[in-house]
Amino acid sequence: MDTLGVSLHPETGGSGEREVCQCGANISPPFPNPLSFVLSVCSILFLSPMASRLLLHRLPFLRFSSTSAAAAPPKQKEPPRDRSRPCVTHKGSVRSQPPAAPGSTAAVIPDFGNYREAYRSKSSAELVRSLLVFRLCSYSVIVDRHKELINLSRFLLGKWLFEKVMTMTFYGQFVAGKDQDDIKPLIQHYRSFGVGSILDYSVEEDLTQEEAEKKEMESCEPLVEKEVKGSVHREKKFRPHKQFGDRREDVFSARTYFYADESKCDQFMETFLKCIAASGGSSEDGFSAIKLTALGRPQFLLQFSEVLVKWRGFFRQLAAEQGKAGQAVVDMKLDMERLQNSLTKLGIATLEEITDWFDGEKIGQSGTVDLLDWNNLIDNRTEVAKLFVVPNLQTGEIEPLLLQFTEEEELQMKRMLQRMDILAKEALKRGVRLMVDAEQTYFQPAISRLTLEMQRKFNTEKPTIFNTYQCYLKDAYDNVSMDVELCCRENWYFGAKLVRGAYMAQERKRAREIGYEDPINETYEDTNNMYHRCLDYILDEIKVNKKANVMVASHNEKTVAYTLHRMHELGLHPSSRKVYFGQLLGMSDQISFPLGQAGYSVYKYVPYGPVEEVLPYLSRRAQENRGMVAGTQRERDLLWNELKRRILQGHLFQTVY
Repeated sequence: MDTLGVSLHPETGGSGEREVCQCGANISPPFPNPLSFVLSVCSILFLSPMASRLLLHRLPFLRFSSTSAAAAPPKQKEPPRDRSRPCVTHKGSVRSQPPAAPGSTAAVIPDFGNYREAYRSKSSAELVRSLLVFRLCSYSVIVDRHKELINLSRFLLGKWLFEKVMTMTFYGQFVAGKDQDDIKPLIQHYRSFGVGSILDYSVEEDLTQEEAEKKEMESCEPLVEKEVKGSVHREKKFRPHKQFGDRREDVFSARTYFYADESKCDQFMETFLKCIAASGGSSEDGFSAIKLTALGRPQFLLQFSEVLVKWRGFFRQLAAEQGKAGQAVVDMKLDMERLQNSLTKLGIATLEEITDWFDGEKIGQSGTVDLLDWNNLIDNRTEVAKLFVVPNLQTGEIEPLLLQFTEEEELQMKRMLQRMDILAKEALKRGVRLMVDAEQTYFQPAISRLTLEMQRKFNTEKPTIFNTYQCYLKDAYDNVSMDVELCCRENWYFGAKLVRGAYMAQERKRAREIGYEDPINETYEDTNNMYHRCLDYILDEIKVNKKANVMVASHNEKTVAYTLHRMHELGLHPSSRKVYFGQLLGMSDQISFPLGQAGYSVYKYVPYGPVEEVLPYLSRRAQENRGMVAGTQRERDLLWNELKRRILQGHLFQTVY
């Protein structure tokens, strides 16, 4: 996603800081417009059966902060404050427990259940809006028929009133504004609470299923395969299939790009460049995110992924012949002499030719060959098309993956690489960190490899390029450990974003119906274990190697708490800014804001765009929230507790928290 990052740390100042009163309380931005608040308060009746009685009982005592003390209601008992819990004073610093000095292990671990502190940044109208939106998302009948309801509302209300209602509900909850100027107040407001922003221009094509399938098949099927059916042997996983041509199906937490032509890819690149520029102008260490399927023809990613998977499979086969089956990939080291003899027996080349291969790439000088050495054998080809040769696991012979490339296909591949290079150079120039988002497993090996090449080139002095690892994949740990090993060996900065994954239902269904091994972990618990295993590996690396960095992109409180405790155990202080946290705008504020107020590096993905053009994004957010029943229920409980606290204490309209 095209994003802008704004770094927010307690020690940074600037014009975006909010005013602070002498008592240390933060003054919130101007109150929302009256129509928005009136509608929001009315919606409380929908949210709780006791809300109307509560409001009527307390209404005479509701007051603004300027009301005299004599008019104040009897003081209610506040929830007990955790004395180890920080509260924000100037520039987001910690009042009750100041941050420890760099290198100290005495980092603050926030309390995600302290609703008063978690929602300090929210007006009462925003609390009510969140409750309303989360409640609506919990009704399947509304989510399932949301498109019909949107069309009906647009017809009945008209464009202006429809957009107004959306702004006061779903759009206002999950989208920051129409353009980069419109969202500046929100960015500045978040900055004052120590929370960064990653802008995401969330305009998406609203294609029909038939249009999406047509575009996918046209862009993924090579010309030679259209002309010569059955002459090219390709793995089923890495071939386009019409029934899965609409890659949006069952995907709620990720945007999907479809290839139209090269000019459209150039437009996407320009959008990414604008976000990188905006990020560089707003922060010293901002983030921006991109998707490689937006930058070129996906046929290239499909074919290159098949090459990489087969090449690794060939290595595993040779490792099994040397009795090393079952070992972690990072630990597999093949005897050089036995490997050369095996390749010679398979008839791949003469012993002299194979020796020249390895000598030319300076491989096997230690007497062993690991997967990183093996991968170097398909590097440094002069033409892109020469990458597309694979070993036949039955015969052991090297075969071309394609009969031939057309000149146009060759140019399209090179243009994708050029666009990546342009974006990386711009990010490096502006001091912005570029995150490459993960995608489906039939694209991902190529995406990861190309991202790795960008890291080798641009991460020599600081972590500019971040790769994304989906921990619901069975091979996630192998991928993380091998990339960390490579960065150590070649002495560049490692950057990773860890996610659980966005394509599980789609991936399982495709594997089952097409007929290949399911790439997803068996259970949710397996995925949690994989996430923590990958995270532990990177955190341990950060402890010994200051060149490793990780973003924990998760709405899971347990995962975030686990990360904080591991940081505490390893002595990784927040001020080192090696570990980052990320959540979506409008979700999990009880995680993001306490982290920011405690001095951790935390960011919100902040989508923006015109109302009508972000409706596909809002559709996915509604469906995602329905699927996160436990998480949204926890958040609704905290929101409701804070709203009740403000009502009971007469602080409903208060502008100072």
